[in-house]
Amino acid sequence: MSNTTPSDSLPTALTSSAPPAASQPAADRAYRHVKAGLLDGSYPDGHLLSEGEIAQTLEMSRTPVREAFLHLQAEGFLRLYPKRGALVVPITPAEARSLLEARLALESFAIDKLASAPAEQLTSIGVELLEHPACDPAGLSDAEMHEADRAFHARIVSAADSPVVTDLYSALRERQLRITATARTHESPRRTTVTEQHSRLATALRDGDTADAKRCLHEHLAHTMRAIGMSDDFPAPGQ
Repeated sequence: MSNTTPSDSLPTALTSSAPPAASQPAADRAYRHVKAGLLDGSYPDGHLLSEGEIAQTLEMSRTPVREAFLHLQAEGFLRLYPKRGALVVPITPAEARSLLEARLALESFAIDKLASAPAEQLTSIGVELLEHPACDPAGLSDAEMHEADRAFHARIVSAADSPVVTDLYSALRERQLRITATARTHESPRRTTVTEQHSRLATALRDGDTADAKRCLHEHLAHTMRAIGMSDDFPAPGQ
């Protein structure tokens, strides 16, 4: 077992509304700590977590850590083995492919819908995205980089103003973060490549070229598939 601990800076979604650590119930602190490690890749697939190690790191008893593990098992992140620990459930190749295919479908739909929007709306969205941290992640922690990547794409989907599609996309949020963690998108040169891909996609939207935006999206997700060791053979735009 490893003493690895997650990044000190948690993803925005785990911290934005969280009360100060000292005022959080111990089980909540343990949950947030372990989940941050799962989402930023500090606790990789197949890693066996120890209640004792987490409790020691957080200076608490094992009971709240056990509660956190049970919560994360219910969410599908962990599998508990009595007297051994909690296994980080691996993301299977089939799950990763299905998730990326779902992202491609939902984000492509959003771009297609934006194609009928007024030119000034597309320009505004493109300019907004070019200023997004995902296009200039210098200084971001690993966890913040993953969250910026997710938020960038979520903004494209929300811009299409289709509440059902936005809700479907939001439901994939944490599984998306685990995929980007597996792909190590925060590491150089991957971080540089991802940043450039985001910028090209935003530029295409700013310029009103939705066909190029879909090509950029396809290239971006195909690159992620290759980064996790899978073939990028999902259909290209227009196929």
